[in-house]
Amino acid sequence: YRSTSLSSFINFSKSDWLLDLLSEERITTHFQPIVYTSDTSKIFAHEALLRGIDEQGNLIYPGRIFAQAESAGLIFQLDVLARTRAIREAHVYDIKELLFINFSPTSVYDPATCLRRTVQAIDESGIPHSNIVFEVAESQHPPDIDHLINILRFYREAGFLIALDDFGSGSSNLNLMHQLRPDFIKLDMQLIRNVHQDYYKALITEKMLEIAAQLGIKTVAEGVETLEEFEWVRERGATLVQGYLIAKPTSPPIAVTSYIGAEPLPISA
Repeated sequence: YRSTSLSSFINFSKSDWLLDLLSEERITTHFQPIVYTSDTSKIFAHEALLRGIDEQGNLIYPGRIFAQAESAGLIFQLDVLARTRAIREAHVYDIKELLFINFSPTSVYDPATCLRRTVQAIDESGIPHSNIVFEVAESQHPPDIDHLINILRFYREAGFLIALDDFGSGSSNLNLMHQLRPDFIKLDMQLIRNVHQDYYKALITEKMLEIAAQLGIKTVAEGVETLEEFEWVRERGATLVQGYLIAKPTSPPIAVTSYIGAEPLPISA
């Protein structure tokens, strides 16, 4: 116990830059479009992605921020700030499509208390609850699955949608899909990478897409970077696609995406 406390103290003492970032709210949101596989020129949603800003105005990427917040015990403060900032910036940019927002269930000890500011920010923004999708990754799941189910029940009862992120990255995904009943699953980018060239990946991904379709769950292929990956997931029934092939995360959000497919878009007179 003492060694754990000492470790936490040391990590906290190394977090001056993060404490300053949080107290000064030096964060922003970049948005990455999620588009239909049937027509990539139609934006279905945007995923809100955290970026920090250092004192010189340079971007700090989320991996560094969340790693430090986790070790210093500041994940709750960061998570709340990231969610509320994403909602406010989506309102400023008048995003009409669905908004995917990440959340860390380990930072939520009681949904009604911990998520109050998030729901308040959504209500103040005027964004319909049905336009908000909260996504959770397997790597963020608390050991107590009942706790996660309780959080997601709170979201559902408030009219929000649920996405299971990084699907296929862990051994318990199918069990989680059964227990959480998500509206969306987001196929992990490591599964999608070169899926057209890897028999094992292809077979696993194809079966996941089939199961999701049979259960009425929409699927998002994440991290699509090549035309070959895109064509593979489209031909096998993925509903939606996200990745650098379509667009990188930007601020402000991208308003128009290109059409990718065998047939060109008709030119209106």
